[in-house]
Amino acid sequence: MSVDYRIERIGRTDWQRLRKVRLAQLLDTPLAFGETHEDASGLGEDRWRARCDWVNEPDKLGLVAVDATGEWVATMLSVPNRASPAALELIGVWVDPAHRGRARGVADALLDAVLAWARVRGAGRMLLGVHEANPRAAAFYLRRGFAYTGETTPYVLDASARILEMALPLD
Repeated sequence: MSVDYRIERIGRTDWQRLRKVRLAQLLDTPLAFGETHEDASGLGEDRWRARCDWVNEPDKLGLVAVDATGEWVATMLSVPNRASPAALELIGVWVDPAHRGRARGVADALLDAVLAWARVRGAGRMLLGVHEANPRAAAFYLRRGFAYTGETTPYVLDASARILEMALPLD
């Protein structure tokens, strides 16, 4: 695993950095997120500040991988699952294309940190949704022990596409 990255929490005042990385995410992998670049680009400072506040609520975790230059190059968030109080949900997962790859270890480092936090909280399992046309992401989750649950939901931006649920037991 690379040591050129550090994992940090998204801070309440990081709205400009969060906006920059979110817009990059939406340009790079639009099908992985439930909003468009156009919509996110139109959000004002107050909405970006609210997102930073939201991810800093006690039951949520927002992490970033920071490279040697101080740039945010990856994100991973965890929030309570609405349907299952014993489960947490993994959202907002993205690694900048220049920092991807198993050898770099960015996604693994972020997931390790999120799973450690989830276990301390006593969560029974971690859930996530992966777009059916995102095999790279699915392969990462499968390698890390997630399995398909068989549950699917329509993709919010295109009801003809499916989001496939995956789960990892934590207990």
